[in-house]
Amino acid sequence: MNTNELIIKAGEATAALSALSDTEINALLTDTAAALRTHYADILMANRLDLERMEPSNPKYDRLLLTEERIGAIAADMEHVATLPSPLGITYSSTERPNGMTIRKVSVPFGVIGIIYEARPNVTADVFALCFKSCNVCLLKGGSDAECTNRKIVEIIHSVLKAKGIDTAVCTLLPADREATACLLGAVGKVDLIIPRGSSALINYVRDNARVPVIETGAGICHTYFDALGDLTKGTAIVENAKTRRVSVCNALDCLVMHRSRLADLPALCAPLAEKNVIIYADQEAYTALYGHYPAHLLQEATEEHFGTEFLDYKMSIRTVDSIDQALRHIAQYSSRHSECIVSEDEAAIRRFQRTVDAACVYANVSTAFTDGAQFGFGAEIGISTQKLHARGPMALPELTTYKYIIEGDGQVRK
Repeated sequence: MNTNELIIKAGEATAALSALSDTEINALLTDTAAALRTHYADILMANRLDLERMEPSNPKYDRLLLTEERIGAIAADMEHVATLPSPLGITYSSTERPNGMTIRKVSVPFGVIGIIYEARPNVTADVFALCFKSCNVCLLKGGSDAECTNRKIVEIIHSVLKAKGIDTAVCTLLPADREATACLLGAVGKVDLIIPRGSSALINYVRDNARVPVIETGAGICHTYFDALGDLTKGTAIVENAKTRRVSVCNALDCLVMHRSRLADLPALCAPLAEKNVIIYADQEAYTALYGHYPAHLLQEATEEHFGTEFLDYKMSIRTVDSIDQALRHIAQYSSRHSECIVSEDEAAIRRFQRTVDAACVYANVSTAFTDGAQFGFGAEIGISTQKLHARGPMALPELTTYKYIIEGDGQVRK
């Protein structure tokens, strides 16, 4: 089938989902998680074929890479989704009008959701789990970088769906070519929502070309502000974790904003980064503070291009400020509204930072690495929205629903 036919068939599968009980849905997700664990070797074999086509130095390589441990984590997230309450049929409000009719606002699925993503095969399983749990059909448009891995994961999902007698079109993997992307973006009346996940270039392309509603999951240009009253021990752990836990993810630290009064602590704050070979692009004051205390081959003077950059690599910039006001201005100028952090023991500074910073997730003395649907207790995520319409931050089951009004009466007519 061509892409348009696949999209049409996926739309027809919404009826199959609406007929399932929550018990049946949970059982299938549990069985699928078990199947992923059982067939982990097959997934790793497919993943190796994808990895062979990518240079290990590519920032996407770590995102593409699967291990038995990572597959186990994907399966565990799917099992967690199965334990969560259904987001459907929730009554948000109920009123009775003077004429006796009742009006209820009730949560319902979107219907057909298209996901366009790059070299992140875990997204394939996460999206299926969340969409299936919320009775949405998912159209998966992965990139060519992860084509073999995505196909193997969907093959395993389909085997479980077939065993349960469920239309496999509820989880449809589209071709990895550009033509499929164009077809999906123009599927007016066939697709209810598109969510792009990937680089800013991908997200901008989808936003600019889609004729179907889009929720942006923007790039993560993340800052940590080390305040005048920041705790050095906490700050050192937070900066290292946010920067080096996984450099290729959107919640990784890109810029350390340093209060001038604490520059003497900067070498200690950055010491763990040197062990991980993190390249630092420091402004003049930070460069001076680090010179002779940080490996020379890893220390460079910052230029304007190093601020507002999502590195997705072992790289980080440092900006020196003389006040929280200046820190807030810097973050406002360069932030992608994803995840921002303050390290401080000053309660007033923390509260001001939380009130002022315009981001989906605002942290105080906690690593930005926690911006993740599973870490938030959502089981998994379909993306991290940086916009303000409908959803913001990690999107999970509640964000995959819309609502409709149910009106009941006893023969009332309007005069």
